[in-house]
Amino acid sequence: MVLTLRLLLVALGLSVVIVAFPGQQTLWLCLLALGLLVAADMLLAASPRRLRVERVTTEPVRLDQRSTAVTVVHHTGSRRLRGSAKDGWQPSAGALNPVSTVSIIPGQSTRLRTVLRPRRRGDLTSQTLAVRSIGPLGLAGRQVTHRAVHRQRVLPPFRSRRHLPSKRHRLRELDGQTAVQIRGAGTEFDSLRDYVRGDDVRSIDWRATARRQHLVVRTWRPERDRRVVLCLDASRTSAARVEDEPRLDTGIEAALLLGVLAAGAGDRVDLLGFDRRLVTHARSSANGDFLHTMVSALAPIHPELVEADFSQLPGHVGSVTTQRSLVVVLTSLDSASFEEGLLPVLPALTQRHLVLIASVQDPDLARRTVARETVGEVYRAAAAERSLIERKALRAQLSSLGVEVVEAPPHQLPPELADAYIRLKAAGRL
Repeated sequence: MVLTLRLLLVALGLSVVIVAFPGQQTLWLCLLALGLLVAADMLLAASPRRLRVERVTTEPVRLDQRSTAVTVVHHTGSRRLRGSAKDGWQPSAGALNPVSTVSIIPGQSTRLRTVLRPRRRGDLTSQTLAVRSIGPLGLAGRQVTHRAVHRQRVLPPFRSRRHLPSKRHRLRELDGQTAVQIRGAGTEFDSLRDYVRGDDVRSIDWRATARRQHLVVRTWRPERDRRVVLCLDASRTSAARVEDEPRLDTGIEAALLLGVLAAGAGDRVDLLGFDRRLVTHARSSANGDFLHTMVSALAPIHPELVEADFSQLPGHVGSVTTQRSLVVVLTSLDSASFEEGLLPVLPALTQRHLVLIASVQDPDLARRTVARETVGEVYRAAAAERSLIERKALRAQLSSLGVEVVEAPPHQLPPELADAYIRLKAAGRL
């Protein structure tokens, strides 16, 4: 049963009658009249159970975009239904108009449109559609909740896309530079040139030397078709927020930028998301849109409140490639379990691959080291200084193992990781 504001106005009007004609008989007559009006209105209201709800599939949208969720309501009853319908979207869906006015003729249907402005990435759902049918007097009605699931997938925003043109331009410049042609490196033959002192004698082309009557060496171009494996940590440490953004979302932005850049450069890219298990896997292909593949794979990932099992990381990498690759691990450097988790695994990775660790740097640590006016600020500054010293020592330890480290604030990490990839490619280390 549903009661409306109009019923309250009628009740106030009857109270005036009771005041004008005081007495118990008048009170009971007014209550009886009010009850009869409510009962009649409910009986005359169309049954909301005689509705059939159909959800229209919506296309995935990015986090910074709006979408419209469409629901088709079919009326199979015999009376005109007047009332309202409320779509049961969760608060993070940002429904701007969850309640819609409904007026459906028997045998007809209507479309309800709910504008969504999502506030988080992932799969958003509306489990129910609540329909209220109000009687002709507008005093009361009936309500039924129809279970009809509607899903809206919200993709990562990929705000770091703005860096992509400049990084691609640098890669094109890199392809045209002779510095890329490293003597004695790679397996892709490039050209012949005259021998100069210091050249590797193993690069001498004896047949060309015999034809030209002087020493000629081969130049080699580093292989273009390299392997890049992106490993995204989705454990509990990725849930921490740095400058009001979860570490996981920053890692997703960095992985998207590097993945699209490397795939566009002709490298084969694999994306692995893991915590205690492998939660997602995306692979670039020659004809496919790798960006769409990555955002679809990363959209439903959320931090799990478990420790990351880094001991399985070499196995995950080995399952996608056996050749030497650039393995990028996007994780946190300030985790208490880092030394017990990832450090013991690194020798097994660096033995076969080039490893690069990308981590989000909290700018608040540097700010805390400056403020020392109160006792509390002094203690916080000391803790921040100690954290910075520990991170510096950890980076030195990683460098001694041959591991590249990129650490930057949230909005700077994606472009700096892309720059590190370009530097490694320019140096012929991939």
